[in-house]
Parts: sequence; C-alpha cells; structure tokens
Amino acid sequence: MPMIEAKVTMELPAEKRAVLKSEFGKAISIIGKPESYLMINLLDKQDIYFGGNKLDKGAYVEVKVLGSIDAGASDKMTARLCEILEKELGISGNAIYISYWGTSNWGWNGGNF
Repeated sequence: MPMIEAKVTMELPAEKRAVLKSEFGKAISIIGKPESYLMINLLDKQDIYFGGNKLDKGAYVEVKVLGSIDAGASDKMTARLCEILEKELGISGNAIYISYWGTSNWGWNGGNF
C-alpha cells in the first residue's frame, strides 16, 4: 500500500494533476510497489520555506509504504520524481525535497494489513 503525497508551491490545473497521477503511477514500480494499490494526494498552492526563505517554485514529496524501502530503490525513485516535477512543473531539483517512510502498520477497512 504505497502513498505519494506531493505539496507544490504553484497551482495545479486538472491536466497537470492527471499527468502527475500517471507519471507517479509508473514511478512507484521503482520501489517494487504496484500502481493498483497506489494512493496519490496532490496539494497545490502551498507555502514552502527552506532556510528561512519562501520557495517560489518548490516541492515537498512524501513516499509512504507498507514495509521498508531499499536505499538503492529510494535513490532511483528520488531521481525519477525530480525528473517528473522538473519536466511537468518546471521545479528545479534543488528545490525538491523527498522523504521516505516505511511502516509495518497500515490500516484499511477496519483493520491493519
């Protein structure tokens, strides 16, 4: 059960949301998870600050999974997510921050997996 939550500083029109959904869906296989279980949450028009300065164009992405994430796979995933955000939204890689979270407890439908 993976989840990608992306917070970006700019507005995301419907067509960009659709592209991000599609590209994130393809990318999740890098960490060995299927798109068929992927949840995506896109949050636009966020105020993101780094080092006390507001980012004009920036993103913070969280990738959450049931289980653990291999360091090599997360490195490849970071590269791919940065490529997607730079191509689709024009966000430079030095303004994209990504965190990875693995858990052994993920609830759904009244219980945990």
